[in-house]
Amino acid sequence: MNLSELKTGQRAVILSVGGSGMFRKRILEMGFVRGKVVTAVLSAPLKDPVYYRLLNYNVSLRQEDARRIEVELLAPGAQPVDLCDSLPIDDLLRIRQAESSRYHSSSSSSSPLVGIGKKHIRVALLGNPNCGKTSLFNRASGAHEHVGNYSGVTVEAHTGYFNHNGYKIEIVDLPGTYSLSPYSPEELYIREYLTGSNRPDIVLNVVDSTNLERNLYLTLQIKEIGLPVVMALNMYDELEKRQDKLDDRKLSVLLGIPMVPTVCRSGKGIPYLFDKIIDTFCGRDPIEQPITINYGNIVEPQIESLSHKLAEHFPDMPVEVLPRYVAVRLLEKDSHTEAYIRKHSPKAEFIFSARNYALSQIDNLSHGETAETLITDSRYGFITGALKETYQPSRKILKTLSEKVDHWMTHRFWGFPIFLLIMFIMFEATFVLGKYPMDWIEMGVRSLADLIGAYMAEGSLKDMLLDGVIGGVGGVIVFLPNILILYFFISLMEDSGYMSRAAFIMDKLMHKMGLHGKSFIPLVMGFGCNVPAIMATRTIESPKSRMITMLVLPLMSCSARLPVYLLIAGAFFPHSAGAVLFVIYLLGIILAVLSARLFKKTLFGGEDMPFVMELPPYRIPTWRSVLIHMWDRGKQYLRKMGGIILVASIVIWFLGYFPRNNYDDPTIQKEIAEVATSLKKEAAKDMHNHPEAVESTVVRDSLPLEKIFTAQENRAFEERAGHIVQQENSFIGRIGQFIEPTIKPLGFDWKIGVALLSGAASKEIVVSTLGIIYTGDGSQAAEASLTEKLRTETNSLGEPSFTPLVAWSLMVFVLIYFPCIAVIAAIGKESGSWKWALFTIVYSCTLAWIMAFVVYQIGTLL
Repeated sequence: MNLSELKTGQRAVILSVGGSGMFRKRILEMGFVRGKVVTAVLSAPLKDPVYYRLLNYNVSLRQEDARRIEVELLAPGAQPVDLCDSLPIDDLLRIRQAESSRYHSSSSSSSPLVGIGKKHIRVALLGNPNCGKTSLFNRASGAHEHVGNYSGVTVEAHTGYFNHNGYKIEIVDLPGTYSLSPYSPEELYIREYLTGSNRPDIVLNVVDSTNLERNLYLTLQIKEIGLPVVMALNMYDELEKRQDKLDDRKLSVLLGIPMVPTVCRSGKGIPYLFDKIIDTFCGRDPIEQPITINYGNIVEPQIESLSHKLAEHFPDMPVEVLPRYVAVRLLEKDSHTEAYIRKHSPKAEFIFSARNYALSQIDNLSHGETAETLITDSRYGFITGALKETYQPSRKILKTLSEKVDHWMTHRFWGFPIFLLIMFIMFEATFVLGKYPMDWIEMGVRSLADLIGAYMAEGSLKDMLLDGVIGGVGGVIVFLPNILILYFFISLMEDSGYMSRAAFIMDKLMHKMGLHGKSFIPLVMGFGCNVPAIMATRTIESPKSRMITMLVLPLMSCSARLPVYLLIAGAFFPHSAGAVLFVIYLLGIILAVLSARLFKKTLFGGEDMPFVMELPPYRIPTWRSVLIHMWDRGKQYLRKMGGIILVASIVIWFLGYFPRNNYDDPTIQKEIAEVATSLKKEAAKDMHNHPEAVESTVVRDSLPLEKIFTAQENRAFEERAGHIVQQENSFIGRIGQFIEPTIKPLGFDWKIGVALLSGAASKEIVVSTLGIIYTGDGSQAAEASLTEKLRTETNSLGEPSFTPLVAWSLMVFVLIYFPCIAVIAAIGKESGSWKWALFTIVYSCTLAWIMAFVVYQIGTLL
């Protein structure tokens, strides 16, 4: 039978893995190898993918991929027959040998051999996703990298520096990876970093102590490169809580790796861990030794032969790279190794000929098994042999807490409603809870403006501070609490492990729209910021799915758009702002789905990569991690306000402030008089509609406009008219009027057009621009909040500039159009071609215009 036929709760032993290419290699490296026991835990709400338990961890697999894995069903309570060729302890001890002068002997001499004369240690931090690697980095270096409980949090290498026992330690936090096979750009980066000329002195390998069998696969690959390794046996408290027994001392000797039990969440064991690193660096730790995996009677002779040929015919091979490591990679048909040899070796064809001969010999002797399969089986056999002698799991077979929680969180009927409820709560809380600190900050900004207005002398500098800096930056800073609340919820989903479950339940839908299930994680991250989300697409193995994800990511409403939504929704939909927010975000998701499907059919057709994703155990997020995440994003927001938003606000103020009105010019006087008359007519019309506000509507209607209002009111109308004419004749007004014909069908006037143009740099600037444009008119409304100004603002004809329908049209346009310069640059960089960045600009602006046009025109008809 095949794995897809396994029913929930059933166990089976893996017999063989079908398929070919990258799919087969990835499946094998994730632990789907001959002899391993796999359990079907549950299916996603749409019955695909399926959640399996393997090697003491949870992994999801699509039904179509599970069909390629042949298994033998185990009866309830039956013990599996061990089909894995594990090596006995004596053989493991015997095959350890020194291969490189980089390694020290097993003597306990205290003389430094590796780090002689050096006081600077470069440490590469490497491990599987969800092993606690970044927590260790934060604890050790004091850096504030966010920790997330899903694959792909670390989207690039981060470096920290600290001193320990007289040594300066440079620690480089590399992306989490399951192996050194280059499926994604991140994995390729890791391998090139470890094998390059600037490679680290020591690799600090962080492993999950509760899942050693899967984690040690990466460890063996690191050892094969020839680098000294120190291991952090992380989450050791969970291993002890489960009552598992591990002889870490014996395992350390078997693998030639100094090991230290740690609990990175609390910092336990970390100081001693870095003591071990220093001892290993100085050659004082006798445990650190090289190991050589014996790949069996069929493969091992071919590796030895190919290694000798590489040493002889590739003299320019970097000294840091061991010939044996290259030989193994060639037999695994690693394309990047082949490309390197083809580029740098004059005897490349001879080497490939020797490799092909070795592969043919293996095929003849292995009865159909590929070299790739035999190599992977041997590595897991090595790991199994080592753990048989050192690790004793608890005999209690209980349903884990994660499985109990997943019964509801990924339930067939309740999975999607729970997900949508979580999203709704996130957006509703962002508005409701954020309203109180938002009001406090707004009061503070207004008080500062009043203080400057009262004590500073009149002039251009005062106008710039009030209308440019405070009107622009102050209009944006009030949304800081909302940004923090949004990131609080995103951090909770990441750290708890729910983000991976969301990707699990959404995979079938994602697959239907032409995306990989892992695309869902960057898409959700896009609600925070599109730039790191685009970088997170590196974890998607499929190049086509990665590209489609990048192109649709800007449709995910980032936190920069949130101030615009909050301002408009708060002004025109104050009693249903949370629901409006949810609808806008949902519209972005729907458009992303439709766009991705279109791109899949037209631009990126072809087969997708398999969906193989770990479902990490649920963990309670620590307040430290959540607060670090919120504070880091808050700092980024404040830096943006002190940088690009401040500069843009001053530029926009300048363009709106100059050239100044020449009040002696008869043409200007005429324009002001016409605008003032329009404003008075509108005000008089409003009085007619509210007769209780006047003594006698009949008498008032018979009087000239000047007689209807008091002298003070007439002066206010004149000042406001002067402000409107000043804006219309300013540089920014001329720009806005030039583009106004293209946006008029959307319900926008030139002022909104200018705000949208400024938003190309950053979406928060849309709010600051509106604040600048609607500030300083001398009326009572100028003293009110920007929200009130938008409700009461009228154009030169006295008509409202904003209506609820215009508000909807504007929010839809902001959702879709030109994301921001940083996002465009990220797409160009990550895609490797600026044509895709240009394509994003064109398609997003075109789609935004069409959608806003449809909303406004249909709304007008209704």
